[in-house]
Amino acid sequence: MMLIPTHHFRDIERKPEYLQPEKCVPPPYPGPVGTMWFIRDGCGIACAIVTWFLVLYAEFVVLFVMLIPSRDYVYSIINGIVFNLLAFLALASHCRAMLTDPGAVPKGNATKEFIESLQLKPGQVVYKCPKCCSIKPDRAHHCSVCKRCIRKMDHHCPWVNNCVGENNQKYFVLFTMYIALISLHALIMVGFHFLHCFEEDWTTYGLNREEMAETGISLHEKMQPLNISSTECSSFSPPTTVILLILLCFEGLLFLIFTSVMFGTQVHSICTDETGIERLKRKNQPREHTGSWQSVKETFGGDFSLNWFNPFSRPCQPEIPSDKDMVRQVTSLSDTETMEDPSEETKDEDSVEVTDE
Repeated sequence: MMLIPTHHFRDIERKPEYLQPEKCVPPPYPGPVGTMWFIRDGCGIACAIVTWFLVLYAEFVVLFVMLIPSRDYVYSIINGIVFNLLAFLALASHCRAMLTDPGAVPKGNATKEFIESLQLKPGQVVYKCPKCCSIKPDRAHHCSVCKRCIRKMDHHCPWVNNCVGENNQKYFVLFTMYIALISLHALIMVGFHFLHCFEEDWTTYGLNREEMAETGISLHEKMQPLNISSTECSSFSPPTTVILLILLCFEGLLFLIFTSVMFGTQVHSICTDETGIERLKRKNQPREHTGSWQSVKETFGGDFSLNWFNPFSRPCQPEIPSDKDMVRQVTSLSDTETMEDPSEETKDEDSVEVTDE
């Protein structure tokens, strides 16, 4: 038998120095899903901090501008519980998406010795990633930010400072869903608040301002004898309240649109069992999208239940990849050529095929 490079791919057996084999030491398989994982990327960390800041800003405006000053205690309690519950679930989902291993392929196993140990048969081929020195299983892609190959990688999201892949896609879907829900809830409350305050307290505030200008008496002096420190609408003055609400309205509308689109895209990818990268690579080669209920259950963790919406429950535990998962079967060299990908990523892939001499 002899080793034949497939098409224009580099042959790692013929050019082992390309991978610097002395640095390619296969580490143990990754730990179970849920093991702490964190990407040290400045842009991603900044985006994650901004995400938390925006959610906390919405929390501040909803509580201290709209709910606490209101005299309708039933309205305040119900909306406060709903909004805080959704915000908590959103931030919990964000943490799980950010700190969960998305499905990283072991680094450093693309060595000559390891490939020989696979005992490839005629028609079998393996692909390697020269960037992270690993053998890539099917549907794995390299992320330049995480510096790892990720199984079923959909995309890298800076807002969660992590890739969205096989192990954390559920948490990302829940994050986008809960952010969309709290954005919609905040927009509805802002609308009711504006209608109520324009009709009542802010009209009185405007009359008081006109009277103040005519008499020369400050509004603070006018309110002191009446023992009024704030209006029913807000603990802040109407101008400050308007600014805070407008900013919240802009934030809510922006994130409602963005997260709704992302949520729909992710659900579509799960239902069709096709990642975002795979969809982009096949844009000129359309394929039939067949729904996969099994893929949905694997992503969200079993049969339909409330655990689907729980960011603290894990998706179905994936099996530890075996050596045979790294080997792909082809029938001939021409078949291997059809597996070739014209994308930028494929130019960095290498393959080795074993054929009869």
